[in-house]
Amino acid sequence: MQTPGYYRPETMTEALDILARGPVTLAAGCTDLFAATGARALPGPVLDITGVDALRCATRDADGVHIGAATTWSDLVAADLPPAFDMLKQAAVEVGSLQIQNAATLAGNICNASPAADGAPCLLALDAEVELASASGARRMPLAAFVTGPRQTALAPGEMVTGLHVPADATRGISRFEKLGARRYLVISIAMVAARLVIEQGRIAGAAIAVGACSAVAVRLTALEAALIGAPADARLAAVVTDALIRPALAPIDDIRADAAYRMDAAAELVRRALAELVAGS
Repeated sequence: MQTPGYYRPETMTEALDILARGPVTLAAGCTDLFAATGARALPGPVLDITGVDALRCATRDADGVHIGAATTWSDLVAADLPPAFDMLKQAAVEVGSLQIQNAATLAGNICNASPAADGAPCLLALDAEVELASASGARRMPLAAFVTGPRQTALAPGEMVTGLHVPADATRGISRFEKLGARRYLVISIAMVAARLVIEQGRIAGAAIAVGACSAVAVRLTALEAALIGAPADARLAAVVTDALIRPALAPIDDIRADAAYRMDAAAELVRRALAELVAGS
């Protein structure tokens, strides 16, 4: 479908050709795009990628898991993915309303680059890489390098996100997502945590823990992750999870939803809850 100022191609070749002609607004669901537009219409031409069927997928192979840029949150909930992705599915059902989940995409959530993006901590804990393409070629980069600040990404002119890749090693383990807001649904996070643990012979063999809404971008708690390796996967794990391993990585702000001190306390508590839930169910 192509009308003046609006393009909805059916193939990647068409999409990249349109993108190469000049600046466009990329759209995939538009749940944030329209909400952030003060005018009655989006300025300039719009490239809607939801017509490219190849971009709507969540598939697994020997290299890992690939999630296409047009894959919705509802698609993710229904996808056959290993337990390491449970945290992503738990986040999915807390993104806005069901109507939003049916239209909004995980890739759009990342490109929007909000500090409170629900998908960011989960993808960080999955070591996710962002797949990018333009008329001149394709590249892949870690999510941590792609989101550079609030509403800022490393997307180059003439380039679009085509998907997200989770390497095979990061598909191991069990996972949990915890989110705190002013109410249960239809809420922007005060703090949120995604945690993935690999448990072998009753001990932590691998850990990936990320916090969102408590810094300019979501961050991994690498010091805590390192301290957890070798720890018993039971109630004794709580003694390892100290504030000193959590707080230095975070830089929360005061805003209308919560002050910085409350966010800091909430993040630490959510980390403890997520890890306690994981070891209790292991």
